[in-house]
Amino acid sequence: MPLVEFHSVVCLLGTFPALAGVDLQVEPLDVLLLEGPNGAGKTTLLRLMAGLIPPHSGEARVFGVDLFKDRRSARHRLALVGHETYCYDDLTVMENLQFTFKASALTGTGISEVLERTGLGALAAVRHAHLSAGQRRRLALANALVRDPELLLLDEPHAGLDEEGRACLHEIISSAPSEGRTVVLASHELELSRQLASREVRVQSGTIVDCARENL
Repeated sequence: MPLVEFHSVVCLLGTFPALAGVDLQVEPLDVLLLEGPNGAGKTTLLRLMAGLIPPHSGEARVFGVDLFKDRRSARHRLALVGHETYCYDDLTVMENLQFTFKASALTGTGISEVLERTGLGALAAVRHAHLSAGQRRRLALANALVRDPELLLLDEPHAGLDEEGRACLHEIISSAPSEGRTVVLASHELELSRQLASREVRVQSGTIVDCARENL
């Protein structure tokens, strides 16, 4: 069963059709790149997958769940890293991750591993407010990983990252299929993102206009 299955999906932002009849399937263990110009609908597509905005018409399922009937039940199985970190300024890196860990009712010792993978171990005691923009982006990614999502949604993940941060990001995306994780990323950094993606689609004017590219 596809993790994401959209048929003729329309999504309105106010009265504007941000998605205007999208047909898309995301298979388990895909690393799917969404490319296209600004305003094409890439962010809206990710937010729809995450259940943050409702579809208007068509057929839309994530993990087999009909998004017209239920946009919440699949959220614990996915994570979206967008332009905002949604971390607490007055909490440290470690405290932000611990909050997410407890709020997600997770068990285990995943925080230490996530700190190491995102290169934030030395910053564990630093408050979010004192982090650089790139460090904040890495913490947002760490917050997503500590939930151990089956589907990881990334919106312009290279933005604001330095060389170390990009190396951490690439390791996480490259390792995702072997860890049982599917990734969908929207990016303008095509030279970097195409090295990581197994498949690529072009989004333009709220529709998918090209599904032909596969990176084997």
